[in-house]
Amino acid sequence: MINPKIARRQMVSQQIRTWDVFNPSVLETIRNIPREHYVPSHFINHAYADVEIPLGQGQCMLRPSIVGRILQSITPKKNDTVLEIGTGTGYLTRILSATASSVMSIDFYENFVTSAHEKLVNDNVENVTLDCMDATKNLPKGSFDIVVVTAGITKKDARFTKKLRLGGRLLIFLGESPNMTATLIVRGPEGTSSIELFETDIPALITEVEEPVFAF
Repeated sequence: MINPKIARRQMVSQQIRTWDVFNPSVLETIRNIPREHYVPSHFINHAYADVEIPLGQGQCMLRPSIVGRILQSITPKKNDTVLEIGTGTGYLTRILSATASSVMSIDFYENFVTSAHEKLVNDNVENVTLDCMDATKNLPKGSFDIVVVTAGITKKDARFTKKLRLGGRLLIFLGESPNMTATLIVRGPEGTSSIELFETDIPALITEVEEPVFAF
């Protein structure tokens, strides 16, 4: 792999910007966070390629371009609290921690949570709380300014929207493989409104009895 700093600059300019991510603060945040710290060691040479990286358990690390679109769409602020559903390697968790006040991140797989915790500690991140939880059955207590579901769901789930504070934003991926639509839902004083953002295909939200297989 080439020099990581050079690789990050190229990733931002050649992959993320070309996918309609123009927010300067988003680009700067991604440029400053070492993605190679969060990629599985045997895929380190793919750390800055715009590809899904398999993590096992039928899951994958989202492409950098999708991470950029997520961050630009939810526009985290320094006083925002975030709930992330699907910790994965902790890369998006790390980015959210740099842009929001605090992050609560949950994942179905305990080994993902353990590994992400180690990586975040090594990066001296102190505003993230991790937990192993089945989001199809339980969600953390409290409400949040932002909720991000980093897995596909077939239809809107009111439980996620109810976790939003007034003015809060929910980012979900609606549909079934291979046709999913990233959707932004905003909670206003008179209910919610939604905007379809872009189409993609990512692994579905896991349950105890359903584990889709991701092929690389």
